[in-house]
Amino acid sequence: MTDTSNTQNPKRPSHTLYHVTGEGDDTIWKSIGAAWEHQDGKGFNLDLAMIPMKPGRLVVRAVKPKETKEGH
Repeated sequence: MTDTSNTQNPKRPSHTLYHVTGEGDDTIWKSIGAAWEHQDGKGFNLDLAMIPMKPGRLVVRAVKPKETKEGH
């Protein structure tokens, strides 16, 4: 479900949602959706591809820019 009420939303999400389980070397990060920051910077619209059913934590991280062929 994506809230389209903010017409200034870019087509690409600004953040990725992860379900994270485990600690240290046993940590598993599973991408479960995306987030678009509100224009006023005070919230996010979330689009969940799945809802985790096991214990863990939700983590929101900024999307990393894609590198070009030149590595920039």
